[in-house]
Amino acid sequence: MVPAAGLGTRFLPATKATPKEMLPIVDKPAIQYVVEEAVSAGLLDVLMVTGRNKRSIEDHFDVAYELEDALRAKGDEERLSQVKEPVDLATMHYVRQGEPKGLGHAVLCAKQHVGHEPFACLLGDDIIDPRDPLLRRMIEVRATYGGSVIALMEVPREHVSLYGAAAIEPTEEDDVVRVTDLVEKPPADEAPSNWAIIGRYVIDPAVFGVLEKTEPGRGGEIQLTDALRTLASTSPEEGGPVHGVLFRGRRYDTGNKLEYLQTVVQFAANREDLAPEFLPWLREFLDQTGS
Repeated sequence: MVPAAGLGTRFLPATKATPKEMLPIVDKPAIQYVVEEAVSAGLLDVLMVTGRNKRSIEDHFDVAYELEDALRAKGDEERLSQVKEPVDLATMHYVRQGEPKGLGHAVLCAKQHVGHEPFACLLGDDIIDPRDPLLRRMIEVRATYGGSVIALMEVPREHVSLYGAAAIEPTEEDDVVRVTDLVEKPPADEAPSNWAIIGRYVIDPAVFGVLEKTEPGRGGEIQLTDALRTLASTSPEEGGPVHGVLFRGRRYDTGNKLEYLQTVVQFAANREDLAPEFLPWLREFLDQTGS
């Protein structure tokens, strides 16, 4: 499942009428990279949890008959392929989150679709480089240990208050830890570690029962972190435990303006069709500005 019901207030006024998830990373909306990641990990059934004014997300993953006919008539096979690509990625489903009550509530909206199966949750603000198969690794860890699996990335101590932080214990595998506690956006001096939760989860369906009983937490929202904290202390029969995959790869954050711009520049710099002209221009621009 992919939660996509947020208001995108950090990007106003651009997101007044355009979903934040549809802002382009060069020439592809951010949400498409997330769906492509799910597909590359073998997950071909994708539920999008949306809200008001998110119709363009559904349209992007649907057939655009008039546009396809126009490109076909022009013989523009390259652009026709680009337009058809998101349609053929996965089987897409949509459910609305009536009001923004937090990530935990968004996950709860997926209950009827998911049923009694484990599922992955991918947040649209995080883009994982396709060269680093994080989600596939998390699915492997879930198959080995059961319960739920979260992605953890080491961040500077002064940044830990922007994330959920995990208390962890080592296992026999270098990149896998047992999670013993979770705290949502703690003050730096109260964080159990500087291993932060990033937006990738593989979750046991027992989480739904926990979320239904979870009271609103930080920010008055139902926090997924609080539910996972409960599962971390339960037995396998009750949906536990919780493990973490220590991710040391390439992650791009599009959750705020600065990091969004950094992401666009990095993606452009890695594009074979753009880099030969873009990088010399960028160097010249930086020289001119004295940066």
